[in-house]
Amino acid sequence: MRTGKHAIVLFDGVCNLCNSSVKFMIEHDPDDYFRYASLQGEEGKRLLAERGISGYFGSFVLIEDGKLYTKSGAALRICGRLSGVWKLGYLFLAVPPPLRNAVYGFVANRRYKWFGKRESCMLPSPDVRSRFLD
Repeated sequence: MRTGKHAIVLFDGVCNLCNSSVKFMIEHDPDDYFRYASLQGEEGKRLLAERGISGYFGSFVLIEDGKLYTKSGAALRICGRLSGVWKLGYLFLAVPPPLRNAVYGFVANRRYKWFGKRESCMLPSPDVRSRFLD
């Protein structure tokens, strides 16, 4: 796990699970390492387009040290940077990606049904606003 100044997390801004996950990451990111943008926002779209991806991309995305990670690879790398027991999630990168991504996909495909959906992207509170790119 390499360390740069900041990594960028792109998330589904209308997904309640994704928004809760971002809040969780903020609470467990004592080094202020992550920056956030919604996949639906202009900055999220621009960052994906720079990497040859256009249109809605239905996965959590981590951009770290110039590399793009998606699905379970993104989520587990994020865990490795969080405080506390959550760091142990990084160890699951040893599980073969097809198996990890099958579990990730199972939850991701049901996230709106299980956790709901917002009409618009969340607005960050003033104390964490500087961590959001748009």
